[in-house]
Amino acid sequence: MTLIKAADAPTFSLPGLHVTGLASPSRGATETSAWRIELPPTADGTAHSVDREEIFVAVRGTALATVDGEEHTLDAGDALIVQPGTVFSLANPHDAPFEAVALQPVGGLASFPDGDPFPPPWTE
Repeated sequence: MTLIKAADAPTFSLPGLHVTGLASPSRGATETSAWRIELPPTADGTAHSVDREEIFVAVRGTALATVDGEEHTLDAGDALIVQPGTVFSLANPHDAPFEAVALQPVGGLASFPDGDPFPPPWTE
């Protein structure tokens, strides 16, 4: 058993996105990576795709998910399942923060349009 305390979890900050790494191979997971994302108010989304299924469970606030060009509202309590190879983004056009927990099988890669696949650092 491995316990990752929130105070000890690594954090990653990008423009419009804060990530807290939870489960990953470097933290003892062998099959599933999990991380918490926070989008500040008015954060723009960044279009990308993943090569493995990715699941987002909204915990707080409301986000705008754009999946293959179609917009969807993601409210606290909702789950969004993104299929491999699907271009998507999460944005927060609202005045309150948005928070979700994301999960993906270990080894999943992300890609920006016309970019090479890469492992997001919070999944390693």
